[in-house]
Amino acid sequence: MSALTTDLYQLTMAQGYWQHGRHLDRASFYMSMRRTPFGGGFAIAAGLEQIVSFLDGLRFEPEDIDYLRSLSGGDGGPLFAPEFLDALPALDLSVSLAAVPEGTAVFAREPLLRVEAPLLVGQLIETPILNIINFQTLVATKAARLCHIAAPGQPVLEFGLRRAQGFDGALSACRAAYVGGCTATSNVQAGQRFGIPVRGTHAHSWVQAFDSEPEAFGAFAETMPNNCVLLVDTYDVDRGIENAIAVGRELERRGQRLLGIRLDSGDLLQQSRGARRRLNEAGLEDVAIVVSDNLDEKRIMELRRAGAAIDIWGVGTSLVTAAGGGALGGVYKLSAIRRAGEERWRPVFKLGAGVGKASLPGRLQVRRYRSAGGALERDVIYTRDAAAAPGAEPGTEGGRDLLAPVLDHGRLLSPLPTLEACREVAGREVTALPVGLLDLDCHEPAPVKVAPGLLELCDELAAEHQVLAAGRS
Repeated sequence: MSALTTDLYQLTMAQGYWQHGRHLDRASFYMSMRRTPFGGGFAIAAGLEQIVSFLDGLRFEPEDIDYLRSLSGGDGGPLFAPEFLDALPALDLSVSLAAVPEGTAVFAREPLLRVEAPLLVGQLIETPILNIINFQTLVATKAARLCHIAAPGQPVLEFGLRRAQGFDGALSACRAAYVGGCTATSNVQAGQRFGIPVRGTHAHSWVQAFDSEPEAFGAFAETMPNNCVLLVDTYDVDRGIENAIAVGRELERRGQRLLGIRLDSGDLLQQSRGARRRLNEAGLEDVAIVVSDNLDEKRIMELRRAGAAIDIWGVGTSLVTAAGGGALGGVYKLSAIRRAGEERWRPVFKLGAGVGKASLPGRLQVRRYRSAGGALERDVIYTRDAAAAPGAEPGTEGGRDLLAPVLDHGRLLSPLPTLEACREVAGREVTALPVGLLDLDCHEPAPVKVAPGLLELCDELAAEHQVLAAGRS
């Protein structure tokens, strides 16, 4: 990503801060989401590793400055002052970052990360941070719903490369889907880049390219004797299953085995039941039944509840496009500022009329409380400037701040967890959620409270704004 991977108004504000001598003010920003996606009760945080990578490489290259010099304003003159553009490459763009670890279950309104940086820098990085976190958290949440709620204990494969929003979107979605719980992907580049297991079979075109289905199946078994999963619904499912059984028996004679059959259309409930019965009768009890066909979490749950004999689920379009979610709706807000040369942080916030439009003031932190058994009890949002996080109650143990330090003025404080470790965190986090939050259509309120001291600060600042507004009227 380039330093120009941002919205134009971030750069116009940056120039304004620079021209008015405010660019070195220290600012605290936080990112949160207004509501949890898909009508569910939680989200799974993802994307932190990409944010750290972006911030580590953040710099203005000569070609970036040349492009900015070419931009003109409404009067035809240069949009940016030459002095500002000359200063950009020399600015210290390092930030301090605290964030919720990837794989953590999170809720609406609470901070997912906190950035503290010079005001100009904190402003510039708003757009890329939101781009990364919004999409990856959305897809990771979709995957968690698929893997941990709809099909717990069964493999869910990510099959969405061909339907994703571009190559970059496909890679990001694949990574996030793995964090959320998917066991493998069809995307070979994602396997190479992220170390995610790759899986794949063959398409209908393979069967169509041969004179008969038995010939096509036999040829594929010869080509891939250690990865043989046969797609059985190109022509007739019943006949396809019988042809696959014949190949399975032949592989057994060679000391090999048929790994599975795949169903990609039709009545998956009845077809899977019939396939399981016939495979078992043929002594192929260990052959897996894989299904695809525009699956999502609700359809998977319906099939499982109806008794479908399905072992592995391949999910494509609904996963990589986060169907039903649209966008996460994450926002990035200025919450405190410290003028250059001063020691005291001044809390700031935004009053908003719409749902979720108001922000919270202060250098924010979230403390999570769990029961003695590890179940999530509640989160408390508070300001770092408070002496301690309020809200602890008898019966809760293990209160822990969620926003963990990641960068200190650009320096990585400790190695980031592996992708596999993030995936394990997500599984444990979903397991620890209250049962009511695991409904696909959740109506239970999020277990999030705002500390009394922070509520009082909001009231104080709101009163100050009213006084100032009255004075101007």
